[in-house]
Amino acid sequence: MLLLAFDTATPAISVAVHDGTSVVGEATGAGSMAHGELLAPAIREALQHAGATPADLTDVAVGVGPGPFTGLRVGVVTALTLGQTLGLATHGVCSLDILAAEASAQFDEDFVVATDARRKEVYWGRFTAAGVRVAGPDVDFPETVAALGLPVVGRGGHLFADRFARVEATPLDPSAAALAALVAGGRAVELPLEPLYLRRPDATPQVASKPA
Repeated sequence: MLLLAFDTATPAISVAVHDGTSVVGEATGAGSMAHGELLAPAIREALQHAGATPADLTDVAVGVGPGPFTGLRVGVVTALTLGQTLGLATHGVCSLDILAAEASAQFDEDFVVATDARRKEVYWGRFTAAGVRVAGPDVDFPETVAALGLPVVGRGGHLFADRFARVEATPLDPSAAALAALVAGGRAVELPLEPLYLRRPDATPQVASKPA
């Protein structure tokens, strides 16, 4: 196996290459409105670190959100294109699950993963101490999620730290290395390669008014 994994559901772009045993190449980028410009160079960089080319890949995995429209579309379309053009096995994983997989070692109780949903809201899911999602993904105001009384990880927790009783310092955003480990280890709850928007995109086409 040579798996390319990436997530674009948050402002942080994360890419990793996994050989079935461990991560052999990584790259990151950041830019809430620049996913389209940053993802391809990050993929090239991760492959270079792994000493591999696209032709060497066997699988591609992508975080399918929830997240903003533009970032998710870039990631999912890239994964679909690579899968079709290179004949790769494709894997979609909820981005909240990726964060939970990295964070679960910190907890001996249920916890919440929260990311920024904009509009003063968070995308969130509830997880057991083993990192198994038992509620969500959903989108709500932080006060609603805080009422659960559970510890929180993720950028959404940091943005609204005054609303939550306990916010862990890390992880902040989904890690492609964690995504790759989930898929390579057969522990991922896989989803179709379709973006989890959870609501309509912010940008909507304008409808021209009819002349009187």
